[in-house]
Amino acid sequence: MTTVAQETGSAIRPFHVEIPDEALADMRRRIAATVWPERETDPSQGVPLATMQELARYWATDYDWRRCEATLNALPQFVTEIDGLEIHFIHVRSRHEDALPLLVNHGWPGSIIEQLKIIDPLVDPTAHGGTAADAFHVVIPSMPGYGFSGKPTSPGWGPERMARAWADLMPRLGYPRYVAQGGDWGAFVVDFMGVQQPPGLLAIHTNYAGSVPPDVYRALLAGEPPQPGFSAEERRAYEQLATTLNRVAYAQYMASRPQTLYGIADSPVGLAAWLLDHDDAGGQPAAAVAAALNRTSSDTGELTRDEVLDNITLYWLTHTGVSASRLYWEYKGGFWDAKGVSIPVAVSVFPGEAYQAPRSWAERAYPQLIHFNEVDRGGHFAAWEEPQLFAEELRDGFRSLRPSPVPQPRS
Repeated sequence: MTTVAQETGSAIRPFHVEIPDEALADMRRRIAATVWPERETDPSQGVPLATMQELARYWATDYDWRRCEATLNALPQFVTEIDGLEIHFIHVRSRHEDALPLLVNHGWPGSIIEQLKIIDPLVDPTAHGGTAADAFHVVIPSMPGYGFSGKPTSPGWGPERMARAWADLMPRLGYPRYVAQGGDWGAFVVDFMGVQQPPGLLAIHTNYAGSVPPDVYRALLAGEPPQPGFSAEERRAYEQLATTLNRVAYAQYMASRPQTLYGIADSPVGLAAWLLDHDDAGGQPAAAVAAALNRTSSDTGELTRDEVLDNITLYWLTHTGVSASRLYWEYKGGFWDAKGVSIPVAVSVFPGEAYQAPRSWAERAYPQLIHFNEVDRGGHFAAWEEPQLFAEELRDGFRSLRPSPVPQPRS
């Protein structure tokens, strides 16, 4: 499947994706051999049969994995061993001298595919409406059990341990000072990085804030109504979260019985349906993905059908449907509650997110809040959906951490 230099230990080794033709032929054969159920009797019952059959037709006949493979191989990719596990990552250095090192962490059902479109705006901002002072060196690891990273063979690889692994990775790459960003599960990881405060971590950015106050979180889990003293923004967020709690059957199943998901290891279409369904009644976060299935191209960076299939195909070819699901089983903590982060934090709130964190909650959860912005478009998969806007949020969010420009003498 892959070729890498034969070295061991903590060495950084080049990585090259090379999927055998036989694996792609087997995938197409399995798609064509799908045994379909009958049509749903109500739209609320899951991903519609017509949607899956049309996606399968295209996937088996017209979709080109080699295009995605070439995109990945055009980027500097590496592997290294951390805490006994092989970790794969993309590492793109900016040509700008004072670029800020940035680690970006994906989530589920995502992968490094989610972040590909933000790399160039971050490392080469002068080509995308920014200045040299906005530049980043970008590191995008595949989480354990995901993509080309190793699969844990024993329990213990939850977001807390991933946070420690990334704190090991960044100095290993020569970055004694850096920032970190995450959404979805990646937001949990960077929150825990903020809690652990490893040497060199200057700040984090999240687009899925863990901001709910403890008393509010307890009331939410108990199913209580919104508190009388809530502001309009706090009430909106509370109601959004209450709705989300009623639509997480997929997460509850992975949190309790991930090994039982044999079907997503055996059937490409079964895997695709599982990754597409967020049980959200046509809303976010899956709405952007559903819309993308009807979009064959985009001049503005919007999510397309091929990009969705790139992500699904990566899961299939790396056999990570079940191993990725185990992250839900590993984590035993709260989801949207404040974790106790005391380092500087930047928060971006996208309107299509599962919940829109109020500034009042963000200020309590992150006492060193250095940036808070409610943007006007984008959703749960923000880097995938709105790459330029997402890159601008990272520039703005971390700008205060950069050295102040040296005043130039007047002529």
